[in-house]
Amino acid sequence: MKLVQARFEKLRPVRPKIFRNMQVSKSSIKKNKDQTERLSSMPPIISIVGKSESGKTTLIEKLIPELRQRGYRVGIVKHAFHHFDMDREGKDSWRHKTAGADTVMVASPGRIAMVKDHDSEDLDSLLSYFQDMNIVITEGYKRGNKPKIEIFRAAAHKTPLCRDDDTLVALVTDTDADLNVPRLGLEDIGKIADFIEKNFL
Repeated sequence: MKLVQARFEKLRPVRPKIFRNMQVSKSSIKKNKDQTERLSSMPPIISIVGKSESGKTTLIEKLIPELRQRGYRVGIVKHAFHHFDMDREGKDSWRHKTAGADTVMVASPGRIAMVKDHDSEDLDSLLSYFQDMNIVITEGYKRGNKPKIEIFRAAAHKTPLCRDDDTLVALVTDTDADLNVPRLGLEDIGKIADFIEKNFL
């Protein structure tokens, strides 16, 4: 348990300090304060990782309603390794984007959709889109530095992905694999949600 606690301490978000030295300008203090308040309002991020066909999407699909039932607003980021286009060729929004618009938004009563050029894959750079969420769950980002929950199924692979990853905080599996983190069953959705709620919400 000490190892697990050490991992949580290491992964705890670092908040910028606000220096109150009289030699620091008021504008610098205000800037640091604004940055602190902005970061403190950002939701925690948890990455669901695993090898291909391990069941990441299915696990997230089950976790979303469980967390929603507990009153949490959930944001999802799906990591894509190649270019994708969510729009359909010929649609007005597709024509606007093809014409050179950097950002295109389609808005209707109760829903919006946005396609925006974005150069960085860094998760922190995406958080501004999720400020009204309580938690952001990513599918993928196995090389990222956010807390990871790995799903590992015996029928799909012989060994887990995150055997030497200090950001691993839990293993969801149907095996007796021991990675020195809490081990949860594939169908223990309530317990997985309990773990997330206790440690991140």
